Amino acid sequence: MKYLKLVRYQNLLMLAFMQVLFRYAFLKQQNIPLALSDWQYALLVLSTVLLAAAGYVINDIFDVATDSINKPNNVIIGKGISETRAYNIYIGLNITGVAIGFYLSNVILRPSFATIFILIASLLYFYSTSLKQIMILGNFIVALLLALSVIIIGVFDLFPATNAENQAQMASLFSILIDYALFAFMINFIREIVKDIEDVNGDYNQGMNTLPIAIGINRAAKIALGFAIIPFILSLLYINTYFMENKLFIATLYGFAFVLAPLLYFIVKIFSAKSQKEFHHLSTVLKLILLFGILSILVITLNIKYNA
Repeated sequence: MKYLKLVRYQNLLMLAFMQVLFRYAFLKQQNIPLALSDWQYALLVLSTVLLAAAGYVINDIFDVATDSINKPNNVIIGKGISETRAYNIYIGLNITGVAIGFYLSNVILRPSFATIFILIASLLYFYSTSLKQIMILGNFIVALLLALSVIIIGVFDLFPATNAENQAQMASLFSILIDYALFAFMINFIREIVKDIEDVNGDYNQGMNTLPIAIGINRAAKIALGFAIIPFILSLLYINTYFMENKLFIATLYGFAFVLAPLLYFIVKIFSAKSQKEFHHLSTVLKLILLFGILSILVITLNIKYNA
């Protein structure tokens, strides 16, 4: 457990916060049945966090050489903890996470859904061992897994409670989760490219084939810029279509101030970014955009509640 406190705890907390927020600030505010009780949903969050933590552990094990160059102060394996113990922690986290997923799948009478947790654990393993070395594919996998952590809420809490009477409402709520999952995917995909630019020296020395290594830092940055324009335009259209047309003025203001404005800032800044420090700053900006984007579900819910 001492090791877990050192492993990307902020990202794990953000993951848990995101899942809690979607349920209690959004789904619980709707007049719908939910498949999981509060403590069962807590297990779903715990399972997701444990699998993500296992992913960080195995990634640290295989990234010792790269991190020794890119982030020497953050290297833990071989210093704070032995590789053998790290493997034991990794196995324990995965077994516990998958076991909880198997239990929850049986609770909702969908035992085949346990394969989702096995898939997540497998993808995180193969990402760390081989997929991250494949240009773009590694970035895609990481972004996909974050999006899946949003979709899994609907799979376990909405889908099993859907019946003929509430099917239309449940489908509408599920589509909103899909929208947020898509947003999380796009932002995290761009962030992974920026992180590759930031870590280009260590990755190059380890023989990895990331985008900035293959085509150069400047071109990779321009591609990240191009990808950033997509969520900017889609978010603008989304705000105009769903917020402004429904007179959700507070949510509209929030979207412009905390999602669109930072995205525009990122687009402008990455055009001229050169140093590792600048790319690290831009990676942090994207992380904040993701956080503010997720928080918008709370703003929307409150806006609807107090406008009604």
